[in-house]
Amino acid sequence: MPSATLHADSFGNPLTLDDAASLPLLDDFVMGFVSTEARAVNLLALAGSDSSPLVQAYCATLHLFAESRDAAANARPYLAKACATSSRATQREQRYVAAIEAWADGDITRAIALHTEQAREYPRDLVSLKLGQYHCFNTGDCPGMLRLALAALPAASDVPYVHGMAAFGYEQCHLMRDAEASARRAIGMCRKEPWAHHALAHVMLTEGRLSEGLAFMQGVSDTWTGLNSFMVTHNWWHVALFLIELGRDAEALAVYDREVWGVAKDYSQDQIGAVSLLARFELAGIDVGTRWSDVGHYLVQRQSDHVLPFLDLQYLYGLARAGRPEADALLRNIEAFAPRAPASTRAAWQHVCVPAARGLIAHARGDFASAIDGLGSALPRLIEIGGSHAQRDLFEQVYLDALVRADTEATLTGAQGILQQQLNGQPESLRLRRQAGDVYARLGLGELASRL
Repeated sequence: MPSATLHADSFGNPLTLDDAASLPLLDDFVMGFVSTEARAVNLLALAGSDSSPLVQAYCATLHLFAESRDAAANARPYLAKACATSSRATQREQRYVAAIEAWADGDITRAIALHTEQAREYPRDLVSLKLGQYHCFNTGDCPGMLRLALAALPAASDVPYVHGMAAFGYEQCHLMRDAEASARRAIGMCRKEPWAHHALAHVMLTEGRLSEGLAFMQGVSDTWTGLNSFMVTHNWWHVALFLIELGRDAEALAVYDREVWGVAKDYSQDQIGAVSLLARFELAGIDVGTRWSDVGHYLVQRQSDHVLPFLDLQYLYGLARAGRPEADALLRNIEAFAPRAPASTRAAWQHVCVPAARGLIAHARGDFASAIDGLGSALPRLIEIGGSHAQRDLFEQVYLDALVRADTEATLTGAQGILQQQLNGQPESLRLRRQAGDVYARLGLGELASRL
């Protein structure tokens, strides 16, 4: 075994490395991961040559981010190497290895606890911080996301990406003024801070600042270079949301075709981005042509993934809208998996994902009464499956559409209440104005529709 020596990463964290020549690629991972840049994967070139615990644990991290049914199995050889040499690692490195082991085992509660300890004791371990936020995000723990960022801020206020992470934590906790201030501070320190761009887009969408949000995101889009596929496609996804709300349908479709679908068609996040945009297009009355067919082809591989309930629900809806029979297989698999899901996420699978899945497949097939039952049961607890407010809004839009298309006095009354509240918060939205006008007309209140 090579004799390990101590070095430091870009944030000053001590590193145990077999070879000093590994440092540039390790820093590619550290800086690339924190800044959402594609260079993070360069570290995999060291997988066979440097057995240092953190090198191997970071390689395992990259494999787990595939978010596929094979991800944990692909990560385990690297974790085994990391554990075999962890006795020569620092406490920080050992804790990180333990956190990745917990992730691979599906024990997300333990993983979050370890990342929280790390943020408190080693607040400049920003890889651990961002990964802890990822797990909190996926379990709907918005305060947890914010606590992690705030724990690091006193020691890492010189790093723009920490302010970006704080901004998103604030936004998910509905603290919009703090979110905007943190995002703007991050961008002031580094104009190319796509996570801060993303946080500010959330703020502007939530507050109904649609034209401003579109102009802002388009104005910084020239910096979205060298990013991983999730970050670049997701920021363009936000651009498309603004365009949909503003009634700029052709431009929204062009963004989907040019910037959202096709960067990494095999990747989970690119797939759910495509599904959620196509669904939103249709819910807004925009014809998507044959686009479902191409997405459905790539979703077939997802029938047995069950990595995150938030992902499975969108795979299911995409398969159903594409007319693929595999949607039924995925629904059966979700129902069978839920009772045996890892303890830390079992309730979300059983009590949120299963009824939501039944509701989504019913909506895709025109059974609006069943869609209302399934989604109506899941919506009050929807935060438990993770995702952002803007992402989970898809399921609320599907539920709303089912209420309208069921076309009874009771369901239209329910739809009116939802639509008018949303329109009050987003008066610029032509989509909401059209939908509300239709509902008022059906309720015999056409004179109100004319005033929208």
